[in-house]
Amino acid sequence: MSPAAATTSTTATDVPEASPRAALQGLKVLELGQLIAGPFAAKTLADFGAEVIKIEAPGAGDPLRKWRLLKDGTSIWWQVQSRNKRSLALDLRAPDGQALVRQLAAEADILIENFRPGAMEGWGLDPEDLLAANPRLIVLRISGYGQTGPYRNRPGFGVIAEAMGGLRHLTAEPGRVPVRVGVSLGDTLAALHGVIGILLALQDRHRTGRGQVVDVALYEAVFNCMESLLPEYSAFGAVRQAAGSALPGIAPTNAYLCKDGGYALVAGNGDSIFKRLMQLIGREDLAADPALADNAGRVARVEELDQAIGAWTAQHSVAEVLALLDKASVPAGRIYTVADIAADPHYQARGMLESLTLADGTPLTVPGTVPKLSRTPGQHRRLAPTLGQDTEQILAEMGLDPRQIQDLRARGVIQ
Repeated sequence: MSPAAATTSTTATDVPEASPRAALQGLKVLELGQLIAGPFAAKTLADFGAEVIKIEAPGAGDPLRKWRLLKDGTSIWWQVQSRNKRSLALDLRAPDGQALVRQLAAEADILIENFRPGAMEGWGLDPEDLLAANPRLIVLRISGYGQTGPYRNRPGFGVIAEAMGGLRHLTAEPGRVPVRVGVSLGDTLAALHGVIGILLALQDRHRTGRGQVVDVALYEAVFNCMESLLPEYSAFGAVRQAAGSALPGIAPTNAYLCKDGGYALVAGNGDSIFKRLMQLIGREDLAADPALADNAGRVARVEELDQAIGAWTAQHSVAEVLALLDKASVPAGRIYTVADIAADPHYQARGMLESLTLADGTPLTVPGTVPKLSRTPGQHRRLAPTLGQDTEQILAEMGLDPRQIQDLRARGVIQ
């Protein structure tokens, strides 16, 4: 790894204290969710200094601990999703466990949950009651369909939200079955919308002193990113269809096959950029054509333009194409695999490839922190916790004595 890369060596014994420059230092967050959406939102807050207590079920903990590739029985993904957090293993179904959550919520700034609507209320943790006890509390609720509406009680995962939000219909080659994006995009979009909601609620709390509930539906987070899809249907009755690697209504922009079998992504859809691109590929006739001077004219002849660009890229390797396009100031790129990402000097220079050392001495590279703040940057302070790693410490901070903690553990309320 380049010396320019982040080289923080984080171990399991690091203390969860934020840098004095952390943007969210002093905020206390309870994370009651599991898997992806809620925990991703909490992770984002933790990266910027918030103290996050992750509440997990005794025994198994968050199911994400066992998802995808495992090392020593724990998912490598866990080190990304749960970094900078503390783990309190506590049974939310036990009355004593619920009482402890209410006590924690009474002192917290933010509570995050992504259970099916009604679950919190069934456990005696109705957000309205929590707000009554702590009017400054901000409660983020992430669910498949939101807390209201006829679908509220349906189970909803990210892949379903991507379909209902309109994204899945567009992710295909024309005439072929739509495919899913290879990551849990719906969950992550919902998490980011949740973080936005929390920050908005914090700003309002600065003025009013009062918290509120932030209601995020997975499908709405996806739908919010669908650009002109709905207004085009409303105004023209247009139902956008899948277009493969192109972007309908914007031209030219596509993936073009090169001589070595790879693809170059070329975005020549700016007016002046288009002229430079046509001049580069030897098509002065197209560069000078007044009918192609703006996007509307180019869209009408997009097949002709794609053929011209494709004929040129077919004569060169991907590397040659990208070098020539870069020299001509035409936006272009290649399709990265994770191996490309890990070797890329720009990723390294931006601190996006962070080096960790696990508790057993194993080195691990994980994504760095985003966004980049100039004065209060995010920081990876602590490895993801083992299940219940911080239970005794957290309960002691709440005022429980060792006998009380031992009794709760003996009855299976905590781990």
